[in-house]
Amino acid sequence: MVPVHPGAVLKGLYLDSMEITITEAAHKLGVARKTLSQLVNGRMGVSAEMAIRLSKALNTTPQLWMNMQQGYDLWVAEKKSVDIHVVPFAMAS
Repeated sequence: MVPVHPGAVLKGLYLDSMEITITEAAHKLGVARKTLSQLVNGRMGVSAEMAIRLSKALNTTPQLWMNMQQGYDLWVAEKKSVDIHVVPFAMAS
């Protein structure tokens, strides 16, 4: 299953349903409009600080936002994992 980027969750589940614009939400969160726009459009991830801001504004937990971001990041990395080449560690004899 493809995880949803946390920015899409923020936009669809919160901002759109509350009829809050990105500009208004950015102001309430205390961040630049460009920063929030990049987040909701999936061009940047949720930082720990942003997770705290979102949790305070939306009555959620920072862990919710960090877990969504971690799940999304891991999914992206696993898609690229065929290009990751490593040499396995060997136990000392």
